[in-house]
Amino acid sequence: MTEIRSICVYCGASSDTRERHRQAATEFGTLLAAEGVSLVFGGGRVGLMGLAADAALEGGGRVVGVIPEFLVAWEVGHAECTELHTTKTMHERKQRMAELSDAFVILPGGLGTLDEMFEIVTWRQLRLHEKPIIVANIDGYWDPLEKLLQNMTAENYIPGGHDNLITFVTRIDEILPILRSMPPASRNLEGDRL
Repeated sequence: MTEIRSICVYCGASSDTRERHRQAATEFGTLLAAEGVSLVFGGGRVGLMGLAADAALEGGGRVVGVIPEFLVAWEVGHAECTELHTTKTMHERKQRMAELSDAFVILPGGLGTLDEMFEIVTWRQLRLHEKPIIVANIDGYWDPLEKLLQNMTAENYIPGGHDNLITFVTRIDEILPILRSMPPASRNLEGDRL
């Protein structure tokens, strides 16, 4: 059984999104706080990431934000975080978020979310880490992504198949039970290998 102390969430910074996606972000933050699991996120107060952080904080949870200096003003850095780390670059931000996390959860989002997800999945494929990755496919938002990964697997571009790298769920309440049932990760991210 995997001990999950902190989960990194990748999700959208847009506030003009589907209500069900906003509800899922709030539900996720609330769940982590209730279960005593720290939330690691992009450090902004806006969009789904802000909603997840606010919900975790309201529930008494630990929230760790990581944001590059140039985005502090743009994304309205979340000053109420338990910890707020600032980095020089986006690359440093992603590396730090990954180091602070035992697992990764992808909620609905845009290009930045895809960038973060594909990088952490690629690192897993390259065996730079063995931390679990879950995609929360709320209301079918990530159906096209799942089809793309199935096609890449069928065409032999993902050795061993995408199921070895990513797990798709449709409900927020599935996330922690699945993570806790997975075998423990035997390798952490190693900065000098990335």
